[in-house]
Amino acid sequence: MPKRIISVVDDDESTRNSTTLLIESLGFEAAGFESADSLLKSSQLEETSCLIVDVRMPGMNGLQLQSDLAAAGYKIPIIFITAYDDKESRRRAMQAGGVAFLAKPFTADLLLQTVRSALPVQSRARRKLISLVDDDESIRRTTTLLIQSFGFQAAAFESAESLLKSGQLQETSCLIVDVQMPGMNGLQFQRHLAASGYKIPIIFITAYDNKESRQQAMQAGAVAFLSKPFNDELLLETIHSTLRDGESGEKTT
Repeated sequence: MPKRIISVVDDDESTRNSTTLLIESLGFEAAGFESADSLLKSSQLEETSCLIVDVRMPGMNGLQLQSDLAAAGYKIPIIFITAYDDKESRRRAMQAGGVAFLAKPFTADLLLQTVRSALPVQSRARRKLISLVDDDESIRRTTTLLIQSFGFQAAAFESAESLLKSGQLQETSCLIVDVQMPGMNGLQFQRHLAASGYKIPIIFITAYDNKESRQQAMQAGAVAFLSKPFNDELLLETIHSTLRDGESGEKTT
């Protein structure tokens, strides 16, 4: 089987070279381009299985390249990278079909996980639904966008009750649940799901981390208990490890 080509488009030579070398060290074939135009004119576009594209570049920027490729009928998964992470660019990129949106500098592990989730052979991971339950609208909005930028589907709910009524619980591969919420709180929701026979892995998030709540959650089968604010990489790694354990049958709730 021929190696997949991962094409990197970035006007910064040092970033382009280091990212290309990093991709090659991960076992992929890589090609670097200094501009969107140089990629579009190259013969390697047809052989590209995944694109890593800088958002801000002279000439055609990353979002314009995404639009042009879509208009030309290309369906190459795109991972955006940027030193200027802003919500509007992230939103536009993901709504137009981007599979991830990474802030520079990123680690080798984060890039590897993102590339693997973007490739067609790993498309199952992109289709997994992560459901978020949090009564804070700003947390719901930002965390949902973050989850989508990792390449997963995301659904957000303002309460445990709204998720239970939604019909999406059956499709959910992983739950991210706030501990303290009006009505049914996170720990009560966990007990309700267990009593109903659900075995969906739960990642708890909280702005009020206390030992007793953490102990109750973990003893009842939670896979993680994260304090707000958490960084992007920690959340991604927690989701990936949770889904890997679920697929291997090693994680139970």
